[in-house]
Amino acid sequence: MASNASESPVIGLTTYLEQATQGVWDVRAAFLPQVYFDSVTASGGIAVLLPPQHSSATGVRVEDAADAVLDGLDGLILTGGLDVQPELYGAERHPTTDPARPDRDAWELALFRGAEERRMPVLAICRGLQLVNVARGGTLHQHILNHRQTPVAPHEPTHAVSVTPGSPLHRLTSRRRLAVNTFHHQAIDRLGEGLEVIGTAPDGTIEAVCDPAARFHLGVQWHAEVLTHRPEHAAVTRALVDAAARPGLALVA
Repeated sequence: MASNASESPVIGLTTYLEQATQGVWDVRAAFLPQVYFDSVTASGGIAVLLPPQHSSATGVRVEDAADAVLDGLDGLILTGGLDVQPELYGAERHPTTDPARPDRDAWELALFRGAEERRMPVLAICRGLQLVNVARGGTLHQHILNHRQTPVAPHEPTHAVSVTPGSPLHRLTSRRRLAVNTFHHQAIDRLGEGLEVIGTAPDGTIEAVCDPAARFHLGVQWHAEVLTHRPEHAAVTRALVDAAARPGLALVA
């Protein structure tokens, strides 16, 4: 672990690798919206970005690179992004599914599995929730309707989530119903091993899960990092940072 209880915990956030153009530069670059790391720093954490590592380019196995990175972290956030490869859960590719990003999938799976071995606090957001479900042997609906709120602004909630009474999400937010934003067309189908559903949309879409056996393992389908002006959503990242700062603190106490 990177810090002790008297220090700010170090939180890793997974990122995209995208083509970026600025001035004379036209190169691939690590990219993540600022709201993600703002939500960490506002909660008292130190945010570090974790772009995909290419084992073919470095000669270092992705799993070994993930282990080295995790040694410097106290918590992990698996962020949103493009679709998880359906080949990872034995499904045929739907026409609407994004092009494969095997580098990001392999990197984040290695980070998640390494974090689990360390009992490191994990928060999974949108794509991150879907990746965790696949990592646990679950499957995804590759295309659902009515869960993209364009052109409504990201910081405006557009539907409700029913929260399981007494669940970790209920205790964190003090809400039985949460107003959330929605920017996804994929969602959990078959639930992964060891995961428990703790939030659903009116149409039955799984919106939040936890692992009741883990110290802190929470996944949300919406983008809580954009809703931190609402205390119930700011509480989600803050709980991760608190758990990372206090190794004895459990989400499911």
